[in-house]
Amino acid sequence: MRRNYWPTVEWQAAAPATMRMDAEKLAELDPLIQSEYSNINGIVVVKAGYIAYEQYYNGYGPDDTHHVASVTKSIISALIGIAIDAGYITNVEQKVLDFFPEYVPDAADRQKRDITIRHLLTMTAPYPFEDWHEPLDKLCTQPDWVQYTLDMLGQQGTIGAFKYSTAGAHLLSAILTRSTGRSAREFANEHLFQPIGMKEIPDDEMQSFGFEDLFGVHVKGWVHDPGGNSTGGWGLTLSPRDMARFGFLYLNHGLWDNKQMISGSWIDASTTMNPNTYGYLWWLREEDGVSAYQALGDGGNVICCIPEQDLVIAIASEFVPNPRDRWTLIKELISAYP
Repeated sequence: MRRNYWPTVEWQAAAPATMRMDAEKLAELDPLIQSEYSNINGIVVVKAGYIAYEQYYNGYGPDDTHHVASVTKSIISALIGIAIDAGYITNVEQKVLDFFPEYVPDAADRQKRDITIRHLLTMTAPYPFEDWHEPLDKLCTQPDWVQYTLDMLGQQGTIGAFKYSTAGAHLLSAILTRSTGRSAREFANEHLFQPIGMKEIPDDEMQSFGFEDLFGVHVKGWVHDPGGNSTGGWGLTLSPRDMARFGFLYLNHGLWDNKQMISGSWIDASTTMNPNTYGYLWWLREEDGVSAYQALGDGGNVICCIPEQDLVIAIASEFVPNPRDRWTLIKELISAYP
């Protein structure tokens, strides 16, 4: 797709009507967000490469960053794709244990030996916890998160069944570091963030690993585990505009300013609908003729890409339990055509 410009340095704005968007429906966003989605801190709507709508709340502005929680997973997915393109990793069929030769599983633990990068990307590796009841609090008290997760990996269940695991995404971050010699944060700054105009993520010298340090108000930059591995499943802070840049890269099939940042085949594999409605650390959605793929994080953090409408919606939110589903907002007021 040919673009008139690329928002590497600065986004350009355009009136919704000129972008074939329903200005009246967009005008309903602001009062609705303030009354029913009050934990939204910022929203950026990009249509055909131009900002068609942008608002900030709760004292935040365009340059402020937010902990985007599990949106981090979709960033990790992109980094794995970039590492494969560059030859650091052979392909998604590489066995997870290949990257941790010092780890020796029990001889009877055959299933662990068969788990691949693809299984971590698609959340189809087995773990001993019940689905959606992963003991992240226990992970965060471990001196060695990688060892702890490898011990859990492959326990109970069968390979191929969907089970959402944040610890599994953290293993992908460790695999990135093992294969490239750089933390996910360092690798992302060089190969993803800076080339497309996202802010460089600074190193946060973490002194402790309590809840607020890892999840709460103390989260800065991109947090890491005690071994220095950037957290793979959460812990990254981004501005809504940079969230939109990342979504726009995917919307353009990995192309940015005539340079292929991520292979188109990786974007396809990451975002093509399947029975689990989950690609390579991206959530997939089809409803009422609208197809979308989304990076989703707790509290209502969202990067939503709707390719057929050349549309990216980035929403940064304060964490609250059980936030209202952003999809309703997106479907009814943003993606609706006039």
